[in-house]
Amino acid sequence: MKSTIILLAAIIKFTHCTELDFVSLLSEIADLELSEDGKLNFTQLVTKYGHTAEQYEVTTEDGYVVKVFHIPGKRSSVLLTHGLGTDADPYVIRGHDSLGIALADKGYDVWLLNNRGTKFSRRHIELDPDKDKKTFWNFSFHEMGYYDLAATIDFVLYQTGEEKILAIGHSQGASQFFALTSTRPEYNEKIKLFLALAPGAFFFNMPLLFQIGASAGPILLEIGKTLGIEELCRDRGALVTMIKTICTKGVISYEVCVRAAMFPFVGYNPTGLELSFLSTLFGHAPSGFARKNLEHYDQLYLRKKFAMFDYGVKGNLDKYGRRNPPDYPLSKVTTNVAIMSGKLDTLSLVHNGKVLKKRLPNVVHFEEIEATTHIDFIFSADAPKYLFPSIFRLLQKYD
Repeated sequence: MKSTIILLAAIIKFTHCTELDFVSLLSEIADLELSEDGKLNFTQLVTKYGHTAEQYEVTTEDGYVVKVFHIPGKRSSVLLTHGLGTDADPYVIRGHDSLGIALADKGYDVWLLNNRGTKFSRRHIELDPDKDKKTFWNFSFHEMGYYDLAATIDFVLYQTGEEKILAIGHSQGASQFFALTSTRPEYNEKIKLFLALAPGAFFFNMPLLFQIGASAGPILLEIGKTLGIEELCRDRGALVTMIKTICTKGVISYEVCVRAAMFPFVGYNPTGLELSFLSTLFGHAPSGFARKNLEHYDQLYLRKKFAMFDYGVKGNLDKYGRRNPPDYPLSKVTTNVAIMSGKLDTLSLVHNGKVLKKRLPNVVHFEEIEATTHIDFIFSADAPKYLFPSIFRLLQKYD
């Protein structure tokens, strides 16, 4: 019943209710059944599991203010970048079985970037994300790499005094890394090793359900653009509140939100994402992103190229001086790269990881990870068994 009420509230919102009235209404009717860890914020989680968390704000060259978390350690610095629709939280929400905490347990100096548009990085030195929507939200993973990641790498190097750092990126986190190092190749010299977990670059031979959704993408995204929808999954917004409410209700929530909505797109592994974890997961996810970012990924699939954003013929001529957007020059990614693909991943297929491997000049390691879907790289209860040993071996080798 409450889910129906929330849906009606969303309709009221979309027929010109004010954001203030709408959020107030949602706060009264939403009923989130969260675990303790689902209620704790990033800093509280890190503290609970035996470490100290610091927060910094880094201003990019184009004026965005991104929040960077730091878990101090005595070993080399490791920078973590997150996937689409998430932020730094998922790297710590399984406690000692989370990659961020596990790295800190090993003594690494852990840094975590929250990309522009997430709930932690919804700021600009001049632009208002609500009043200047078309301008503020005019970005994709390209800008997250070219600006956010570049500024964060420089900040970490300045703070630590190191000459090079280790880096790990999941899905979109890998996309932005390759966007950066291919277009600003000087950043290759600042990375000892980059671990690309389920990288989002090439999308060949995708499952039928993905093909159907991606093929309808241009129409749906254009409708969103026409309606002035530039921000998706805003924290405490209509969609996110509905997701959190519907997906924290036990067995029914698992069937609807996980088996029916998530597994068909990311891969099926009920042992990796178990029922009891939902009350923690949906306390921290999803996190906001730009409509343009989703459009860019849709273009990658439809054009079958890892290329820059397609603005149409006129826009491309103005932006790039050519009719079609240029491919990212992956031959310029000269830093050491390790690629890990999940055998159960239906979003970042093993095949496409191998395609990426062939396009990069310096892949030092390629591995197919057992019993791992797309989201298992970050959320899975099985990650300490199937994933962490390989990660720690590689970090130690290039540390």
